[in-house]
Amino acid sequence: MAREMEDSGSEWIGEIPKEWTCHFFKNIITQNDGGIWGDDSVDDNGETVLRSTEQTVDGKWDIVSPAKRDLSKISNKIYYLCKKNDLLITKSSGSNLHIGKTTIVDDVIEKEQCYYSNFIQRIRLSKTVSAKYYWYILNSDISRSQFTYMQNTTSGIGNINSMHIANLIVPEPTLQEQYRIVKYLDIICLELDNVLEKTRASIDEYKKLKQAVITQAVTRGVRDNREMKDSQSTWFGQIPSDWEMRKIKYIFKIQKDIAGEEGYTVLSITQKGIKPKDLSKNEGQLAENYSNYQLVHIGDFAMNHMDLLTGWVDVSKYEGVTSPDYRVFGLIDKDSYCGQYYLYLMQMCYTNRIFYGLGQGVSGLGRWRLQADKFLNFSITVPGYEEQKEIASYLDRKCSAIDELIAKKEQYLSEIENYKKSLIYEYVTGKKEV
Repeated sequence: MAREMEDSGSEWIGEIPKEWTCHFFKNIITQNDGGIWGDDSVDDNGETVLRSTEQTVDGKWDIVSPAKRDLSKISNKIYYLCKKNDLLITKSSGSNLHIGKTTIVDDVIEKEQCYYSNFIQRIRLSKTVSAKYYWYILNSDISRSQFTYMQNTTSGIGNINSMHIANLIVPEPTLQEQYRIVKYLDIICLELDNVLEKTRASIDEYKKLKQAVITQAVTRGVRDNREMKDSQSTWFGQIPSDWEMRKIKYIFKIQKDIAGEEGYTVLSITQKGIKPKDLSKNEGQLAENYSNYQLVHIGDFAMNHMDLLTGWVDVSKYEGVTSPDYRVFGLIDKDSYCGQYYLYLMQMCYTNRIFYGLGQGVSGLGRWRLQADKFLNFSITVPGYEEQKEIASYLDRKCSAIDELIAKKEQYLSEIENYKKSLIYEYVTGKKEV
């Protein structure tokens, strides 16, 4: 027999079983505290402080190189030690995907004696409820949608605080039913997570294959049984004997034309290519005005040389402007050089970390830059013009086929992720019964 349902009074929750209650989160919270960061430690001998960047969007931990901080100046630091079943919530981010993501402290985290950073809010719940049940709630659209609605935005960064968290509207079944729901979701979500992990691994393999195909083509060509020679380059090794190595400055010229006025389409350089920026969303870094941005024309190359870890290079399909800090450049002689071939080569220099190896800066993480002189004086492969076109055409076909396979895998991934979200929502709101 179907259970009797009633309106929860919350648009984010919808109907709940009649015997359930619905209330503010603060009714079951015993502690609601911001974190600490401390000072730089000497030789990484400090205390472990968990960061929001180590929390995944689905509420898991991804700790590779834990932060070690000097907390000696914090007199009551023991107060910020993580205890089992504490819920740690990301409270500041430039993306709605990350605002509100929540991890739960398990036995391992507690044993390691970890603290939590100032970008995280620690929630400790009453022992009359299941922390794991509310971990599911906080990582569902029930809470994420409320956080998106309530957050304050400053300079493109979204922020939630202790009051926002306290005023979340959450459902509450009996403790026994919370345990049943958690037990069921743990089992089913583990199965779905295994499928997701295998699918992501498959996507990564296709991406590696694409990278290998591009690298092979732009360094060795696509013709069989060729005589090879040493390129005299650490990066390119053996190349066909009839190819040349030539400095970028003899193939491309850097151009910087400042717009001088507003009204142009603002272009962002992303790892998915050059894209028009939707200023109405008020997301990411925004400028006070764009008159000092530089012009980008259709067919121009543009690269983010300021961050060689996450930056990218692409050929623009749009007329517009981009940051004056980026590098815009074009072919000197379009009749002797094939733009598509050199786009593949330039992108290979990002994916294979060649440009990264030429870069410099204060730290390898963050702003690791490729200076103009290093860029212009770097030697790259130069096949004959007809062979450049031949390689570009070959890579267009091969990469298109691989991209199609990746797109199908990503579609499947999205469907499983959405199914998992829907399943969690249905059970934590009682619309489906364990």
